[in-house]
Amino acid sequence: MTGVPASAAGNHRPAASAPAAGAPGAAAAAKPSVWNIANILTMVRLVLVPGFVVLLLHGDGHDPAWRSFAWAAFAIAMITDLFDGELARRYGLVTDFGKIADPIADKAIMGAALVGLSALGDLPWWVTVVILFRELGITLMRFWVIRWGVIPASRGGKLKTLTQGVAVGMYILVLTGPLATIRAVIMGAAVFLTVVTGLDYVRQAVVMRRAGLAAQRAAVARAAVAAAVAVREPGPSGSAGEPGQDL
Repeated sequence: MTGVPASAAGNHRPAASAPAAGAPGAAAAAKPSVWNIANILTMVRLVLVPGFVVLLLHGDGHDPAWRSFAWAAFAIAMITDLFDGELARRYGLVTDFGKIADPIADKAIMGAALVGLSALGDLPWWVTVVILFRELGITLMRFWVIRWGVIPASRGGKLKTLTQGVAVGMYILVLTGPLATIRAVIMGAAVFLTVVTGLDYVRQAVVMRRAGLAAQRAAVARAAVAAAVAVREPGPSGSAGEPGQDL
């Protein structure tokens, strides 16, 4: 199920051919309910954020047991993030609420984890600043170019998200020795992917905006030419002068 309207696929049928209410096609065209499984998973992720913060900062913030509980909450949030978007696209459950709430939930849980870990002294603040600056900046940039199109998630962006999730998850756990070294390496890779993919998204946004502005200017020019041609066309009396004037 692509979710692309028939008219967008080149199937220009008259309005009379549209499925009547109650017909099989009408149900497919119906707007999905806000209370669908994809949105419910997003809501669960939002609810998990304050609970995760409480678990992470409980006591002095370094109790291995409470950090394990915090990791479990973070892991559940990451898993729901993998499924809600896929379910929404596959089963036509995309809603306006989901478009707004899903990225907010993503940024909230990751931001809470990064800020919490830095506040506890487990993660350098510069790492948190770089990641959050990139995430918030790209989100604002998507809104900046949304009138020209939607920048799709790239493979690099998906790998960045996965790497960030793994690295932050490992920092939430109390690890020592080789595991602590491994998580530092993974976090370094996550920061690298964060910067590289962020720059690529900026490039795509600039190219998309330029193409959109060029298309807009071309459309205005075509409209001006069409208006000029219409003025010069013979009027009702067949003359080439002013429309409708007898010479």
